[in-house]
Amino acid sequence: MSITTSVTQLLGIDHPILLAPMDRVADARLTAAVSAAGGFGILGGGYGDEKWLSRELDLLEQSQTRFGVGFITWSMAKQQKLLDLALERKPVAVMLSFWDPKPFVDRIRRTGAILICQIQSIALAKEAVAVGADILIVQGTEAGGHGASRGLISLVPEVVDAIGKSVPIVAAGGIADGRGLAAALMLGASGILMGTRFYASREAAGVQAAKERIREATGDDTLRSIVFDISRRNVWPAPFTGRCLRNSQTDRWFGREIELMRHLDEESAKYVAAREAGDFDIAAVIAGEAVGLIHDIPSAHDVIERAVHEASKLLTRWPPQVLDR
Repeated sequence: MSITTSVTQLLGIDHPILLAPMDRVADARLTAAVSAAGGFGILGGGYGDEKWLSRELDLLEQSQTRFGVGFITWSMAKQQKLLDLALERKPVAVMLSFWDPKPFVDRIRRTGAILICQIQSIALAKEAVAVGADILIVQGTEAGGHGASRGLISLVPEVVDAIGKSVPIVAAGGIADGRGLAAALMLGASGILMGTRFYASREAAGVQAAKERIREATGDDTLRSIVFDISRRNVWPAPFTGRCLRNSQTDRWFGREIELMRHLDEESAKYVAAREAGDFDIAAVIAGEAVGLIHDIPSAHDVIERAVHEASKLLTRWPPQVLDR
């Protein structure tokens, strides 16, 4: 059974499930796998590795799949040629997160690409709509990686109430299965974006040991902080912090961030070495509270099929118009 919403119609996909553009994880292989399964794959543009981005875009172009590209907006502002590099490959959509999208809107519009903006507050939602966002990703603090402080279950309907039905909303943060998809639709969203659930999939570019840690963790094992950002010398602008799995590094330095900065040369060297060695007692596994709902490492296809099947069964208990939003 398929679930048709304004998001599936706008993106031309079968299922209202989007891949979060995770840095180092959402590569061409995972992006293509999500799209092939009827969802919408979004390549992780990350912090702007031009060589990596060009290679992954080539692979997607060769696969002839529908795809999007996601960028960290404040980082891309320093390397604007990356947007042009992506737009040359004719992505269906471009997703901008974590800063003002306005400087990039006209260039995206000229190519006909759909503009997706990720927001974490009512104020950011209104700003994104004002500059012409076609889809809003409403991200709750439960999400892995960077985000802010609002919980998803109240933020989604509040955004719906604030902007009306003019722009489709996609819920993100703490969602890993059909229960989350059904709940998001009932809150007024037209789809979901998942990161952590797809991280723990066979096609994801992450290290197997990191995927196993996600599979074994509970939501209580995650922490939102700036410890891993300080450790890797990449502190984000306020109000954004990052959620990852707790490890010895966070246990040692959470609440002692100023002291960590005083030992930064030594600690950052340890962090880089740990990341290269796959030592996740020090290096971060960037994942959200949805880890507690993940118990296996299936294909992206199976992730989507299970979620849609489960959500469809749940939604049949409610009025049919829910499926036609």
